[in-house]
Amino acid sequence: MNGPQHYREAERLADRAHHFTYGDGGDPVTGAALAAEAQVHATLALAAATAGQTSVFAFAHDINDADVDAWMRVAGVTPEGGADRG
Repeated sequence: MNGPQHYREAERLADRAHHFTYGDGGDPVTGAALAAEAQVHATLALAAATAGQTSVFAFAHDINDADVDAWMRVAGVTPEGGADRG
């Protein structure tokens, strides 16, 4: 999953969590589990967005290119700036 996909999944799971916690679902335990999973996806989306900006930060602060590339791959972003397809 890349950053935007994590973001969309976080939104989807948060909506489901709300349904189970406050809506017709009526199962707060399931709602809490879905909310926790949504939070993980939101955090991963944030990490991907941060990694996408890392190359600019790294250039300005002389950070090792290998470290930048590694973070970008983890975030699903190729070092060239395109989305990782693999």
